[in-house]
Amino acid sequence: MRLGILGYGNLGRGVENAVRQNSDVELVVVFTRRDPKTLKINSNAQVVHISEIEKWTDKIDVLILCGGSATDLPEQTPKYAKLFNVVDSFDTHARIPEHFNNVDKSAKEGGKIGIISVGWDPGLFSLNRMYANAILPEGKDYTFWGKGVSQGHSDAIRRIEGVLDAKQYTIPVESALNAVKNCEKPELTTREKHTRECFVVLKEGADPVKVEQAIKTMPNYFSDYDTTVHFISLEELKKNHSGIPHGGCVIRTGKTGANKENNHVIEYNLKLDSNPEFTSSVLIAYARAAYRLNKEGHSGAKTVFDIAPCYLSPKSGEELRKTML
Repeated sequence: MRLGILGYGNLGRGVENAVRQNSDVELVVVFTRRDPKTLKINSNAQVVHISEIEKWTDKIDVLILCGGSATDLPEQTPKYAKLFNVVDSFDTHARIPEHFNNVDKSAKEGGKIGIISVGWDPGLFSLNRMYANAILPEGKDYTFWGKGVSQGHSDAIRRIEGVLDAKQYTIPVESALNAVKNCEKPELTTREKHTRECFVVLKEGADPVKVEQAIKTMPNYFSDYDTTVHFISLEELKKNHSGIPHGGCVIRTGKTGANKENNHVIEYNLKLDSNPEFTSSVLIAYARAAYRLNKEGHSGAKTVFDIAPCYLSPKSGEELRKTML
């Protein structure tokens, strides 16, 4: 499978690294908005300016879009789904239906596959929510994220006028998590489940009051959470907040039995040293699925709900049945 990536930030570099662990995948090109001569990558792929992307329609099988969900992916994924099989990690949950419809229209026009919202949430967590709902129809879902750095939320802060750099941590409320695991079935608001902590470096002359207000009132990102904003130096950010860990869990509690006397807890947990590297590994698996589905003649937008598990693995059906079933 010949792969191209658009964007060479944390996620793009993660995809580049993940390719090395997948023998059926070759990274052939990195598209960038920067001057290609200034971009140093860690592979033998060509570096090409985004303006040349249409010349590559017959040279790659799947394009992985590695931009941010705030402004990049809503524009890029529908645009390039007409030309390539694409996979993105769009993670603004409230806008997924709209994004799906936009990509579906474009992908069908081009006869391509567009798999959206791939990663661990949305993505693997979404699958586990769906499985648990199907298995325990009488129950309740809970999702907790962190403690960890959210790439999408950090990116959203960095796009605010006056911000030089930023990291945002999502932190579960411990008392809420314990109540769920104890099958207490608490009714939790968004604000009661998580807090958000932001570490922000301002550009010279920026107004901290204005920036803090812009962060705390940002819809879909911060407005529904108790958010703390710390203004720090660039040196402190690099020293204390250079990593990108994350994780979290999906929990469903439910009851079975004639009198609903038996409690059950389904839990799926992730602990990640590197959020972008793990997300990139998921993107590679779904790129494989996009390639296979399109070869079979399918087109249009897909989510993780639409992809049979066997399409993700490099192993044959026979190998999977023998070794994993």
